[in-house]
Amino acid sequence: MPPKKQPMRKCVGCTEMKPKKELIRIVKTGDGAITADLTGKQNGRGAYLCHNVECLAHARKARQLERSFSCAVPPEIYDQLEQQLKGDEQ
Repeated sequence: MPPKKQPMRKCVGCTEMKPKKELIRIVKTGDGAITADLTGKQNGRGAYLCHNVECLAHARKARQLERSFSCAVPPEIYDQLEQQLKGDEQ
């Protein structure tokens, strides 16, 4: 029996393809709220980020989350994501 395929996703910050489990899913729900989905199963449109602040900074500068979600992302969302990533690194 062949080994099970690992789902790959692209980080919106560094644009590298990585296994889905190594990335954080950012989701835009049906009501327009944008949050980090740590389970990876929340309903809505998803975008993926690496577990480092540099990828988030690049995605913020290049406005990649705005492109992925086709809407404006408030700076507070980026700040919340940055705090979560800094908490993960410690």
